[in-house]
Amino acid sequence: MGVSERSGHPVRLIGVSQAPLDVTAVYGVVQAAAAGGVALFAGVVRDHDGGRQVSALSYSAHPTAESVLRRVVEEVLDGEPVEAAAAVHRVGDLVVGDVAVVVAVACGHRGQAFALCERLVDEIKSTVPIWKHQVFADGSQEWVGAPQ
Repeated sequence: MGVSERSGHPVRLIGVSQAPLDVTAVYGVVQAAAAGGVALFAGVVRDHDGGRQVSALSYSAHPTAESVLRRVVEEVLDGEPVEAAAAVHRVGDLVVGDVAVVVAVACGHRGQAFALCERLVDEIKSTVPIWKHQVFADGSQEWVGAPQ
């Protein structure tokens, strides 16, 4: 798993990485002179879920996760007025406050950027084979998004 960059292509950065994610770097990758709006989403590990305190969290990815991520991004953006886009997801053990996912979309207008960024986040969450394992303060645990 790694991170791949392409300059001159609307999908400029795709990655699944064990290294901490750099929101500023992702923002920099999608900069484009024709973009009047950049929508950027950073998913952050929070200290609770479903009313329970989270004490540990990790993400696991299927070996195809990065290629599926690229396919999802390209499909969502196909035919859309996108100047640049990026999507990276972290795997491994994370702590509260860590950035787990960054999605950025640059378009000519802010409304387009917001709408496409939201669609991308939703599709990534529902389609890309990356699963979250949470351990709660009471000792219980759960997998989120894992195959049934």
